[in-house]
Amino acid sequence: MTDASTEPADSTVRTGWFEASRFGLFVHFGLYSLAARHEWVRSREAMSQQEYDRYLHRFDPDLFDARQLARTARESGMRYAVLTAKHHDGFCLFGSALSEYTSMHATGRDLVREFVDAMRAEGLRVGLYYSLLDWHHPDFTVDEHHPLRDTEARREPRDMARYREYMKGQIRELLTEYGRIDLLFFDFTYPEKGPEEWGSRQLRDLVRELQPDILVNDRLGIPGDYVTPEQYQPDRPLERDGERVRWEACHTLNGSWGYDRDNHDYKDPALLVRMLVESVACGGNLILNVGPTGRGALDPRARDTLRAIGEWTELHARSVHGAGPSAFETPANALYTQSGNRLYLHLPAWPLKHLHLPGLAGRVRYAQLLHDGSEIRFHEMDGARHEHNNLAPPSQPAGTLTLTLPVARPDVLLPVIELVLDGEE
Repeated sequence: MTDASTEPADSTVRTGWFEASRFGLFVHFGLYSLAARHEWVRSREAMSQQEYDRYLHRFDPDLFDARQLARTARESGMRYAVLTAKHHDGFCLFGSALSEYTSMHATGRDLVREFVDAMRAEGLRVGLYYSLLDWHHPDFTVDEHHPLRDTEARREPRDMARYREYMKGQIRELLTEYGRIDLLFFDFTYPEKGPEEWGSRQLRDLVRELQPDILVNDRLGIPGDYVTPEQYQPDRPLERDGERVRWEACHTLNGSWGYDRDNHDYKDPALLVRMLVESVACGGNLILNVGPTGRGALDPRARDTLRAIGEWTELHARSVHGAGPSAFETPANALYTQSGNRLYLHLPAWPLKHLHLPGLAGRVRYAQLLHDGSEIRFHEMDGARHEHNNLAPPSQPAGTLTLTLPVARPDVLLPVIELVLDGEE
């Protein structure tokens, strides 16, 4: 994966579910999962097709259980999920009339169908990933990313027009044979290949024709419904030409999208929860990736991480889903999200006893810790100077609301205080 910046399309109606469902699951699975050395293993190691096909001959996803994966996503607090229907190596996880390089031909299993059906059964929105690259197709020209870039294959005549027709045919299959698809994640535009090489506008028009309500990302190199920052965390709402855009931060558990057995650089669940809240606080989504093993199962570290996140989201879901940025001034070492008259104060650093909230005096009706519904008492500062008292906090500017917190930090990954503001429920 990589990033390509485009401008957003006007798609307010179609994006409603996306903005209400702030957390999603990405699943990268394919032949590269057997290599267990990153999803770019064929390119990184400049493998010939014959070398790479040793994984095709051993591909047997006997532990790929889409129903369990869907339950795991839902229990982790996710509202949508995206599967790699085809990655850069060209191997398809669906049955295609246009290619035998598929899971259906190799194993008799259409993993896209299994995934789509399972996610729908759990009430999740369904997305598919489709790589614009294809290192297997004979008409895809050899470029800087291609495994054969340093061989004589770079001089072979190839026909990108035929490849564009192949892509359009496969997109037609994916968008006509699996029912409603909510999101299509294309990947990716780069200097050697852009909108002209992909036929991006024609491809997008076809997608819109087949599924008018689908969301399309920004990686065709032309305007999309949302932008996709990858492996970095925006710290403010994203804008283009002064207008805010919809976005989704794309992150891995350990830096690899596909299964990478020896990569143990896993992010802590508390960090991932904070990244989710940071995304929502800046008006974006978070999609978190798992890379199943060569047999199709989640590795223990991934399962444990998702379970820990799920324990947090079970208690705090309403502080992220359906929420977004707040206009109130955020205190230091804290994050605000807001949904209607509910303001959510997330506290990565737990303060001692008192927390001062600027601009909220006279605005808060009730306050409670979200995980257990226990009341948080508060009072308002009048801004007047008072005689020094060693046992009381100093006065604060007028308009400040001061919360009185328990000394012990709540035993959750990220404590959240729900503030009910004046106004209708």
